[in-house]
Formats: sequence, structure tokens, C-alpha cells
Amino acid sequence: MTEATAIEQIDEVEFRDSANAILSEVRKVIVGQEDVVQQVLMCVIAGGHALLEGVPGLGKTMLIRTLSDVLDLKFSRIQFTPDLMPADIVGTNIMEESEDGRRHFRFEAGPVFANLVLADEVNRATPKTQSALLEAMQEKSVTVANQRYILDPPFFVLATQNPLEMEGTYPLPEAQLDRFLFKIDVLFPSTDELIQIMARTTGTDVPRAQPVVDGARIVAMGELTREVPVPTHVQEYIAQLVKATHPGEDAPPGSTVNQFVRYGASPRGAQALVLGIKVRALLEGRRNIAFEDVEAVAHAALRHRILLNFDALAEGIAPDDIISDLLMRVPKNVER
Repeated sequence: MTEATAIEQIDEVEFRDSANAILSEVRKVIVGQEDVVQQVLMCVIAGGHALLEGVPGLGKTMLIRTLSDVLDLKFSRIQFTPDLMPADIVGTNIMEESEDGRRHFRFEAGPVFANLVLADEVNRATPKTQSALLEAMQEKSVTVANQRYILDPPFFVLATQNPLEMEGTYPLPEAQLDRFLFKIDVLFPSTDELIQIMARTTGTDVPRAQPVVDGARIVAMGELTREVPVPTHVQEYIAQLVKATHPGEDAPPGSTVNQFVRYGASPRGAQALVLGIKVRALLEGRRNIAFEDVEAVAHAALRHRILLNFDALAEGIAPDDIISDLLMRVPKNVER
């Protein structure tokens, strides 16, 4: 990290100006998908990773590419395929011969050595290759031949995946899913949005976003986010909500958790909720946190952290159904 990145300070007005500039540039290219765009931006500001799920052709890759144009960061794309190997992601040691005839190993860095990494169709690769991202996502480093290499901050993995029922996909390991701050569902566009997409992409003047924010500003926005205080009663609500996703005595009376959930959200789910509501508050120009912020980010923060049992799959129950039910049942205690 450069010295300027480490010491840059911004206030709430500069935060909103930067966020609005990013969103404005992204909207030049991306039609609709307002919630998706905002949630991806929330992940980037919070310093987390995002997983975008949707059928092919909905603009997931285009959104991430556009964001890379808007953010003045080093960008790399990894196209995940069944024959992709871990070394293709993190890099490998290459034997070289010097002028005096001596041989030595030189580390050739892989595409993960970037600030913004697009892991395209991440569930097309085998679990072994998917797991190659685990250390990078959690520790912001990679280890090759017992040598640890630190990734330059800021570092984000924005991954796309196709629904698991589509042929040729592999379920992501639970440990890797838990490393994503948000899992964002990308839905099919409306009729009006589809018409706009056709108009923008089939003519001679195809819009392109311009860089408006650099890495130093993104880091500063993240630092400001962490300064936002979360009231005690909201922290208690988040803790109760996360615990309520687990079957057993913590499940609220009348909920379907005990019937359909095999394992609930981890503590990372609570951390994702806290970071998410902090960013959302600043994006809306305030420092006070409300229960509505929790409800707005709960699905994205928890849906990939709830493991359903066979009964849920047989009856067509989705994690979002569980979360929506819990948001109505977990009590919201007023500030004492």
C-alpha cells in the first residue's frame, strides 16, 4: 500500500460524492439492477468479496468489468473451467538459468495478484481449484512452495456463478461460500429494461464508463465505514437473528428453521450484516443505524450461509424464505 493510500482521510460528504460518482458511471453501461449494483459497491467499500448468481446473459460479468473501469485499480479476470488448476490462479515457481549457468527458481505470479479479481463462472471449476482462492480471500495472501506472498491492498474477489441446477457446475465448498461478504441474486430484467439493453448494446455508440475513484479513495471509504457506531440494541438484534438461523432452542417459536435448516449462519454472517448496514447508512447520508438497514442487507449477507436439509429441497424452500420468516419473528427490542 502506498503512503497516500494509508493516510488519506475523507468525511461523509466526500464518501457520498465518491459513491455517487461510481454509481453514475456504472449506470452509463448497466441498465437497471439497482439493488445488485448497490450491493456490489457495498462489498467493495467494506473490503469484502461478492458472489453474483444468475443464469448466463444477465450482465454479471459486464457489471464487474464496468466496475473495474470505474475504479482505477489493477484488474484481472480468471475464467473458471473444469481443467483449471490451482497454479493457474495463484502462480508457480519457474526454473531459470542465469548467465553464469546457475539454475534458480523464480516465482511467476498468477492472475490473483491484482486489486480486483473477476472469478468468472467460479462454479465451473473443480472444488480443488475453487479452494485455491480460500487463502487469498481470507488472508489476502497466497502460499506457494512454503513461501508466503502478500497481495497488494485493496483486494476484492467478485465472482459470478450459474445456478447449480445447470449442467457442468460444481457446488462451492461451504468454507469458500462463507468467505463472501454477500451473495447477490441477479434477476432477469423487466420489459422496459430489456428494451434499453438492446438499444445500448446493438448500436454504433456503445457507452463506456470512465475511472472516477482510485484505490486510496476506496480504502479511505472503507476506513470511514468502520467508524460508524452500531447501537447496542441493533447489535443484539443482529446476534439474535444469526443465532435464530440455527436449528435447536435458538429457533423462534413457529419458525420453519428446525424443519428445514441443517446448519445456520456462522459468525461471519453477523460481521457481514454489521459492515453492510454501516455502508448502507453512509450511502444514504447518515451515521445512525436502524433496524431497516438490517432488513435491507439480511438476505444478501445470510442466504449463502444457511444450509438446508433434504426436506427443504424437496418442498422448494429457499434460504430467502427462511430469512424473510425470521425477520418477522425475531423481536426488535427498543433502545434501553
